[in-house]
Amino acid sequence: MTSSHNSGVLRLKSPFPFHDTVQRLRAAFADRGIKIFATIDQQAEAMAVGMSMPPTTLILFGNPASGTPLMLDNPAAGIDLPLKALVIESEPGHVEVVINAAKYVIERHALPHGLEANLLPAERLIANVLEG
Repeated sequence: MTSSHNSGVLRLKSPFPFHDTVQRLRAAFADRGIKIFATIDQQAEAMAVGMSMPPTTLILFGNPASGTPLMLDNPAAGIDLPLKALVIESEPGHVEVVINAAKYVIERHALPHGLEANLLPAERLIANVLEG
C-alpha cells in the first residue's frame, strides 16, 4: 500500500486484472453486508461522449450504521460518504485501487478520533482483497 500523506489518498496496487479487481471488491462488500450504492464505469461514460480513457470504475459503498454517526457529528462529512473505491488501470497490467484514508476523513471533518473505527474496517477489507 502506498499513500500520499498530503492528500489523504491511499493507492493500493492490485495483483489482479482490472475486471477481476472490480468484481473481487464488489463480492467482498456484498459478503460483509456492505451496501453498494453505485458502480460507475467511467471509461464507458467517457466513450459515450466520444472520449477515451483507460479502464476506470468508481464504486460507492458503505454501511449506514457506520457512516451516519460521522454525519450526525458533522453533517459536512456527507461529502465523503458513502465511501468510494476508484479502480484504475493506468497502463496495461497496472491496476490500482484509490481510496480516501480513514484518518484523512476524520481529520478533514474534525471528527472525534474514536469514529475512525467506523471507517477502518473498509480500508482493511480493501487491502485484504488485494492481497488475494
